[in-house]
Amino acid sequence: MSGLSGIRVTVELASGNVEPLLHEIGHALERLLDRGQAEVIDLRGVPLAPGEEGRILEFLGRGEVSAELDALGLTTVAESRFAGVWVVTHHDAAGEIIGRLIEITYVPEIIRSQVTEMRESRERLARQVALMRDPAGARGTTARSTEG
Repeated sequence: MSGLSGIRVTVELASGNVEPLLHEIGHALERLLDRGQAEVIDLRGVPLAPGEEGRILEFLGRGEVSAELDALGLTTVAESRFAGVWVVTHHDAAGEIIGRLIEITYVPEIIRSQVTEMRESRERLARQVALMRDPAGARGTTARSTEG
């Protein structure tokens, strides 16, 4: 038996995609600044070895802005320590991660207000302001004069 059998060997798997992906994020940020072109990178669509997604997230870090949405499962949106680079993580109803995106944009699409919802809000706001002015009229009653 060889004297090598007592040497512990650890095998680390690496896809070789971490550094190129980080460079791509930098190029995407440049395109956003130069042309206003937002981009999305689906981390689940990039071949990564175990632990590499975590390395990418650790490198990106956390910035000042984050949000949570609860619609058919929790979605977290967090700006990285690099302004304009966002990590969007989707969970299913059981809390399992079902998607993780890197969005290079001013504001991630999922938290942007939708135009149709904004139009409905404008109308609802106008109705609510009208109620403040004439609460009796809004209830369908008429105001009566107490003068006689």
